[in-house]
Amino acid sequence: MPAQHFVQDFGLAVRQLREGRGWSQEHLAAQSDLNRSYVGEIERGQVAPSLITLHKLAQALHLGTADLLAHAERIRQQRESQRQHLATRLAAIAG
Repeated sequence: MPAQHFVQDFGLAVRQLREGRGWSQEHLAAQSDLNRSYVGEIERGQVAPSLITLHKLAQALHLGTADLLAHAERIRQQRESQRQHLATRLAAIAG
């Protein structure tokens, strides 16, 4: 898996967890002592956050850092499963 895919999956995990709490990006940014635009860049997979930022986000979301990373890993696994399913279907169509 390319590193950029992991960055995108991590960003999606942050977004899902934030939205699941009904929080705005502004609220998460304030809770994690980060800039709102930086939180947006993380969620869009445009930047790879540092370990310090990972820790800040996890604390703000009331999670352990491993739990936040595990959520990103579940997203990666779902994406890979969907990719494999699509490849199988395309192979069956192609014949």
